[in-house]
Amino acid sequence: MTDPSSSLRVAMIGHAFMGNAHSQAWRTAPHFFALPAHPVMAVVVGRDADRAAEAAARLGWAESSTDWREVIARDDIDIVDICTPGHTHAEIAIAALEAGKHVLCEKPLANTVAEAEAMSAAADQARAHGVRAMVGFTYRRVPAIALARQLVAEGRIGEVRHVRAQYLQDWIADPEAPLSWRLDKEKAGSGALGDIGAHIVDLTQFITGTRITELTGRLETFVKERPYAAGDTSGSLGGGGTGTERGPVTVDDAASFLATFAGGAMGVFEATRFATGRKNAIRIEVNGSSGSVAFDFEDMNVLEFFDASDDAEVAGFRRILATEPEHPYVAAWWPPGHGLGYEHGFTHQVVDLVTAIADGTDPSPSFADGLNVQRVLAAVESSSDTRTWQEIPPA
Repeated sequence: MTDPSSSLRVAMIGHAFMGNAHSQAWRTAPHFFALPAHPVMAVVVGRDADRAAEAAARLGWAESSTDWREVIARDDIDIVDICTPGHTHAEIAIAALEAGKHVLCEKPLANTVAEAEAMSAAADQARAHGVRAMVGFTYRRVPAIALARQLVAEGRIGEVRHVRAQYLQDWIADPEAPLSWRLDKEKAGSGALGDIGAHIVDLTQFITGTRITELTGRLETFVKERPYAAGDTSGSLGGGGTGTERGPVTVDDAASFLATFAGGAMGVFEATRFATGRKNAIRIEVNGSSGSVAFDFEDMNVLEFFDASDDAEVAGFRRILATEPEHPYVAAWWPPGHGLGYEHGFTHQVVDLVTAIADGTDPSPSFADGLNVQRVLAAVESSSDTRTWQEIPPA
């Protein structure tokens, strides 16, 4: 299915949650899609030699390393896949691009606008030499989301007027849940805002085809300190029970903001990890002058579509089960009605990146797209601090 005569050797930096998801994608993509080049899982990098070696054996990587700089310098590496906490993204990505490696970087692109600007500039310079860079906003590649983008782009809902987006989780609603790097601003950059809010910023701009130009927002931290994980006094670990010492939470637990889009549409956004009972609810609705689309990731194979031109007696939201071969990405998978899952978006990400590299085209979302999202996140923080509206400059 995949051309074995052309290969792209991949080094993945980091092997926790996202590393697991990315590994599954690199393993799976060439078996279901006719890729123009064959991705080879060459090496996985981690901080601890034993854990990195175990991850390599378990996830399917040929070898492991503890030195990402040495791996990036290798002549036999073509792609660097960054699955580490946000505070490391800029250093690794810029070094990889300067070494002539294609880069896939997990979201959000960086922890600060300055870091994201440096990464975007490095990607621009590398592009002149045929080196490609992409940021991992994977939910774009859920077939129902891609279909929503297609319907809006075709004008099926008319002029976009309202956008409402929520990303709701509850995994730290328990005040005794232990500290982890995701609750440390130095490592994570922000809390719910960057971790999950970044996704709905990207998704709404992707679906509507327009960017956010101004906003006003608020952040809140409900639980100001938490116990360290058992055996940890730095907050670097997560899970595994709790200790007796406690440390500060330095990121937001929840974020909300009002936004204006370039085309004049109004947006309402909410991101929280305190929505008790909600596990991974990404809810997006876009209302236009002649129709609407609506999506909820907890029913991820379904897109709801309303066509205002329908006769009143039959008008209503129709439930589109996005599992037909005609729907984006679906033809490579199962028969109609056999739903896809969380992991399939990562596989589609590999497909799009490998195809772009082989074709010599720019993959999407680009580092410039990631920078745009970073500016929105920074504006929400600034607005929360100053209680003012913030303008978002274009990337």
